Amino acid sequence: MDWLAASDYGFAREVLQRGTAAIYLIAFISAVNQFPALLGEHGLLPAPDFLRLSYARRQPTLFRWRYSDRLLLAVAWTGAAISALLVLGIPQLAPGWVPLILFLVIWLAYLSIVNIGQTFYAFGWESLLLEAGFTVAFLGGSQEAPPITVIILLRWLVFRLEFGAGMIKMRGDRSWRNLTALYYHHETQPMPNPVSRYAHLLPKWFHRFEVLGNHFAQLIVPFFLFAPQPVASIAAAIVILTQLWLVFTGNFAWLNVITIVLAFSAISNPVAHVIVPLIPPTGATDAMPPWFAFLALVASALLIALSWWPARNLLSRRQLMNASFNRWHLVNAYGAFGSVTKERYEVVVEGTAAEQPGGEAVWQVYEFKGKPGDPRRIPRQFAPYHLRLDWLMWFLALGSHDSRWFLVFLSKLLDADRRTLKLLRVDPFGGTPPTWVRARLYLYRFATRRERREEGVWWMREEAGILVPPISRSTQARRGYGR
Repeated sequence: MDWLAASDYGFAREVLQRGTAAIYLIAFISAVNQFPALLGEHGLLPAPDFLRLSYARRQPTLFRWRYSDRLLLAVAWTGAAISALLVLGIPQLAPGWVPLILFLVIWLAYLSIVNIGQTFYAFGWESLLLEAGFTVAFLGGSQEAPPITVIILLRWLVFRLEFGAGMIKMRGDRSWRNLTALYYHHETQPMPNPVSRYAHLLPKWFHRFEVLGNHFAQLIVPFFLFAPQPVASIAAAIVILTQLWLVFTGNFAWLNVITIVLAFSAISNPVAHVIVPLIPPTGATDAMPPWFAFLALVASALLIALSWWPARNLLSRRQLMNASFNRWHLVNAYGAFGSVTKERYEVVVEGTAAEQPGGEAVWQVYEFKGKPGDPRRIPRQFAPYHLRLDWLMWFLALGSHDSRWFLVFLSKLLDADRRTLKLLRVDPFGGTPPTWVRARLYLYRFATRRERREEGVWWMREEAGILVPPISRSTQARRGYGR
């Protein structure tokens, strides 16, 4: 089956497998650090409660029959260890069945976590990581050439990711069509980084150029990923450059990084060799074992068959954004920012040790790690690490329909729950319980250059109302806020 061997894509396979494994490593570490507090036995949305639902019992997950925090940590640490080995490239030196099995193991382990993760794992890049992990498993080991069908399917994944995002924008917010979306985006994106304010303050003509560049990269360039070389490599380079700009100006978990990794599926060894002579002009030339060729073709046929639904979705006027059409999160629909928020609202959580919440009560602020809070604090860079609580706080400020977890979160603060407090940057009470907590809503905007110079602040804000009035352990019990 010489026609199946893509001998010019050995370098691409190295990037695809090691890069995808690196994202899995980050995802598993994120689960270790955050899952027990958010979704564990005593979390904000306990997984054991979710698993009692008939819907949950139909999902493919290792936790279907039993969940415990200890089991969750065992699965996550095992996945992290295997991912680290794959990042180092050690299993890829063995016969092709070794990396194949290990990638499928971490895919199944993370699938098990995502499928019980509820709203804290309801992000498009979770499905993207799962689809990528399953697909790169069939690239084989470094001794033989990767299958061309799998290389093409990875380009098809990048196409859906980019073209889907472009179409959802054109069908969605008018600001994408009149080129004004970037007047707002850098300021109102879920989690700004240290560069976001500088990007926001750039001239409006530059923001219009940004939108035009986005449309070109997402609506035109993806078609050239399937062109002959070197055109496909040039198209991939454009995708990579546009994603690097998003990495530079925002915190979108691993969405941009994994898109960059997947774009290497269109970069051939000869083209890479011209840019970096240390990269060999050809990849592995060993014959592909018949058994592996058979498995690669079967997997390719499966992914092609599953492509019907996302392909139809791309052409639909009612295009779905970040949708999975099967329980295994394979061949999904993607898209982001179909609408752009024009104003930024933030929820500020406060507590007091006073006996009563009024009068002379002194309220102190709980600071989050990533989301804006203290106007003087410069936003930090966290991506590709995913701060799940901070992201949900952004949706909460937008009026998210699923905010059950937030009242439980306030209850945990009243109990000074150790795991919950570890998700925060600042606990103003040093681990002791407050008597009252509340949540206020503020309208935020980036400080102008003059305001920054005169007042030393990064953000300007004004109060917009009370989201949750003061509650205590006694009032939460009466109102049903606690668990």
